[in-house]
Formats: sequence, structure tokens, C-alpha cells
Amino acid sequence: SAAPPGLTSAGPANTKTLGIASPNVLSKELTETVVAQGSWPLENPTALIGSYGYLTDGPMVPGPNSIQSVGHIVEASKTEPDKNTYLVMAHQHGPDAGYSYGRHFLFQGHETGAGYITRVNLDADGAHRVTLLASTDKDGAALPVFDGSTWDPFAKRLLFSAEKGATGGIWVATPDYPSTVTDMSGAFGRGGYEGMQLDSAGNVWIVEDVGGKAGSAMSPFGDLSKSKQPNSFVYRFVPKHATDLSAGGKLQVLQAHSFRDGHAIVFGGTSAIQIEADITSQDQIDLNTYGNSFTTNWVTIHDTAANGMAPFDANALAKAAGGTPFKRPENGVFRPGTGFREFFFTATGDTNALSPANAYGGWGGLFKVSQTTPQADSGSLTLFYAGDEAHTGFDNVAWFSKNQLSVVEDAGDLLHGQRNALDSAYLLDARLSGPQSPLRFLAEGRDAAATIDSGLGTLTSPSGFQNEGDNEITGIHVSNGDPSLNGLLGAGTPAFLHGGGDHEADGLAWRAFWTQQHGDNTTYELLLK
Repeated sequence: SAAPPGLTSAGPANTKTLGIASPNVLSKELTETVVAQGSWPLENPTALIGSYGYLTDGPMVPGPNSIQSVGHIVEASKTEPDKNTYLVMAHQHGPDAGYSYGRHFLFQGHETGAGYITRVNLDADGAHRVTLLASTDKDGAALPVFDGSTWDPFAKRLLFSAEKGATGGIWVATPDYPSTVTDMSGAFGRGGYEGMQLDSAGNVWIVEDVGGKAGSAMSPFGDLSKSKQPNSFVYRFVPKHATDLSAGGKLQVLQAHSFRDGHAIVFGGTSAIQIEADITSQDQIDLNTYGNSFTTNWVTIHDTAANGMAPFDANALAKAAGGTPFKRPENGVFRPGTGFREFFFTATGDTNALSPANAYGGWGGLFKVSQTTPQADSGSLTLFYAGDEAHTGFDNVAWFSKNQLSVVEDAGDLLHGQRNALDSAYLLDARLSGPQSPLRFLAEGRDAAATIDSGLGTLTSPSGFQNEGDNEITGIHVSNGDPSLNGLLGAGTPAFLHGGGDHEADGLAWRAFWTQQHGDNTTYELLLK
């Protein structure tokens, strides 16, 4: 097929200005349409969960002269719909037994406030547009707040990740209403899991986002209290039976070896001296330098056949087994057309312009794991893109085509102010090695609700204002919705920039979505003009 058309730059990032809301700006070839918004009511609300992105514990907009205080919140808690998963499925049901819900669905977990799963029914009318699929698991326990989601075509289940450290993990859910949700921590372990992606062998690759300890403010390297120790890992879960995750399997951690002398790059320890040594190590410089290549292998840290199905601390086992820690990986995807041999993942970094460790990978970036097969026990790790102040806080990733990788920022309110720039979404060319200039296709603005929240967070934080400030970009997702093995992300070549793809008549057009988290919590579909 023809090479996908290029996008032109959206222009500069939006600036952060007190009290000023700003619009999203897209490449001129793109437009966006709202598919769900936080204030949209659920068709089947609970006493606490009333809307797509709001709880019922307060007003959606603060009243005049509202004052936050202990026991009194001025604004309803926002639940932050997160990673999107798009599926085309027939014969799905909902609370209204007499209604036809269509075939095109977008699923999300919610990151704050309360744990629940929503399904946006893209073919439905307003009354049936958003369905609450579940807020408890099969045993009646409340769900945790979720960050990541993906579809497992082998087990025919949705996977949701909870970035909650020792109380986090993976939950699996049936896609139809009402959804049956199962805690899989006995197989996957407890961890600060966020991004998940399956390979063609049915293995689940997981990236973990666990913030590390800060260094000393009096370090010889500078104020390392603004820098964090690498503390998160990349995992691979090898199921005993790909079609039945409840049968257990092996959890493995990625281990990289220095090209200098072959030593494994590992977590150093928790003493003040070791924290600073990890933050400013030669290994960190090497990992974040173009052109360096590190041999990798997978180390099994838990096998349910030998260790049983009791929940376990995956992060602690990864450290004990010599896994290689990174600075807050968020999401990972397989490059299309490579037979699942190339896996790209983000590292968010320190998200602080004053971090002395920015010279040691503190700006984060994107890494690539290469293997001869997805199930190989060894491979290599290279830096694909090194972040900088203008391009950092990388979060979700998705492929627009075989060679065009989209990556979005979650730089945070502090860095927004430091660099006077809100978040952006970029395209990178996977054919290039070494430095390149990302193309900004989305300069995210700040909606009015987030502008209010940003001000309230600054003014009332001592009184515990619970909602986030500036908007962030999350949930970038490109898929044709195929729930079969052919629809695995990385199996087919995305045709979003072609305007649909070869199967559009079958309802399998390539579609792109993203969520403007915080503020109004709006989920958009990106469209090619």
C-alpha cells in the first residue's frame, strides 16, 4: 500500500497562563469529535458513581465563594477515565434489555476516586451512550482505580491494570454487560502496573510505573531531592494456557547487561548513598545515550506451578532477582510488521526542570526491546528517543502506521509552569536511529474546568482539594477493533492515516482515540479531514 500521508506541525505548545483556558490545536489535516465527556450521565448509575467522569460527592462546578475545608469539598471528585481500548463486537448487552447497543465500543478504567469500568457505546443514543460495566469484582469486592487496559484475544477478556504498588495488579473482565471481573494478582503479582500488551504467543508484556525515592538535597551532584531513583520494571507474563489466565504461569522481569563489562544493571538499594549512586550512575548515562546496545534476558521471578497462586510483591521480587529498573515506564507497544520482535516503551522521567539527574535520563524517553521471536529468552535493549525539556513526561504510545509512532506527554503541572508549556502529542519515525525532531500533531489546551481546578489546587491544597489541575493527554489508541488474533496491536499495519483501511466495509476501519484527562475529562476520536 502507499505510504501514509504526512501530517504538518500543529505549531507551538500552548502556554500555561493563570486563569486562562486554551483550545486544543491539531495538525491541519486532523480534526476531533467528542465521544464521551465527564458530565455525561451513566445509563445505570450507582449512589456514588453517577457520570462518566464524576462521582456524586459534590457539585460539578464549585459555587461562588466556595471554601474547601476538612469534611467539605467544593467540587465533585473526578474519576479520570484513562487508557482506551476499542473493540467491534456483535450481540453485546446493556441494562436496557430492549435496546440494541450496536457493535462499536470503547472501554476504559478510571484512575481516581472510585474503581469502575465504563463502556462507551459509539453507536448508541444519549441515554445509552455510557454503560457502567462493573464497580465490584466477582466476589463483591470494590474494584481498585485502574490505569491501563487492553484486549486479550486468546482469553477473550479485557485486562485492566491498577498502578497501586503493593496493592496494584491485573484484573480481567468479560466485555459484555454485566461484566464479570476477576483479580489475577495470584498469577501476575501485585505491582504498580500500567501499560500492557500481548504478543502473538499470548504472553502479556507489562510496564510498571512506581516512583522511586528522591536523593539528598545536599548531594555533591546538586539538589537530588528533585530527582528520583529508577524503581520500575518491565515484565513478561508467560501463561500456562493462553486461553485461560486463571491457570497461572510464569512472571519474568527484563534484565539488561552493560556493554562495558557485561554486569547486570540492577537496583542498588535503599540507603541514601545507594539511592544517589543509582540516580547518577554511569549505567544511567549509558542507558540514555544513543547508539548503545545492551543484551537482555528474561528472569523468572514467580512460577505458579512451583510458588502457588497467593498474591505476591512483583516489584520486590524483580529487585531481588536482578531486574533492570527504569524511571517510570508507562506504556509499551509492538511495532507493526515486525512479527512482534520490536517492543517500544516509554519512560516518564523526573518531570522536573531543576532535576540534576536530567543529564542521567531524568527527561525520560523511549526504549526498544528487540528479540528474534516474542517468546525468546534473550534480546537487546536500545534507546530510541531521548527526552528533553520540551519533550518529556512520555505516557501512552500508539502506532499511526508501521513507521509512525505517536507518543503523548503527561509532564505535570510543575513542569508545565517551569517550561511555560502544556502537554503535546508527537509523531516519531521508527526508521531513524539517533536524535530526531518529533512532529507535534496535538498541542493540548486547558479546558475551563481544568483552569478552575488548577487555581483551586494552588489556593486550597492545604485544605485537601482532591482534583487534578492542568489537563493531560492519555489513552492515545489506534485500532481497527478486531477482537480476533488478527486484531492484536502489532499484528496488522494501522491505516488510520489512510482514512480507514481495507476492511472498512466490515466495520473494521482504523480509528484513533485520546482522552483529555482532568478538567472536563473528554474522550475524543481523531479524524482525518
